[in-house]
Amino acid sequence: MDAWVWIVIAAVVVAVIAIVAIFVMQQRRRAELRESFGPEYDRAIAREGDVRRGESELKARRERRAELDIRPLSPASRTAYAQSWEQTQAGFVDDPAGSLSQADALIIAVMEERGYPMDDFERRAEDISVDHPDVVQHYRAAHDISVRLEDDPNNASTGSVTSRTSTEDLRQGLVHYRALFTELLGPDEGQPTQDRATG
Repeated sequence: MDAWVWIVIAAVVVAVIAIVAIFVMQQRRRAELRESFGPEYDRAIAREGDVRRGESELKARRERRAELDIRPLSPASRTAYAQSWEQTQAGFVDDPAGSLSQADALIIAVMEERGYPMDDFERRAEDISVDHPDVVQHYRAAHDISVRLEDDPNNASTGSVTSRTSTEDLRQGLVHYRALFTELLGPDEGQPTQDRATG
């Protein structure tokens, strides 16, 4: 065989190896993103309508989060917020709608003190998804219930079944808020999750 044939064969082999290596690296990155973001990965892909755009959006979240100064709560703040949460939860029986509103306000207060930007809801959820991917869906569900409550002409304060927001919906909203609240309040905040933001 001529030398040029061997050169062509070698070039083809090198190209195939490069393509396989690129494919394997993409699959590893995809698996890491899927593991890191959990259900939020699928949500981003569905929202963007394309895997590459969805993954780019998740990577952009990480980069944005890496620039934030998210800090743990002081023990005094943690204790004060925990007591406020207990009062909010205890008030649910007498005022379910008011308790849900208080829970939303507590979440925002904790996030603000921790250093999360207080832009619109979607931005807050995206920022939370980097550090707390397992509970961001709870935040979204609770927010949806809160929005229905605000838009409800009956204001759902009675928990009426004819209302757009029933007492059970409000209870579920409080449960959803509690899942995120517990994560945000945790004593080891910012330590293990920091790897997710920069990884």
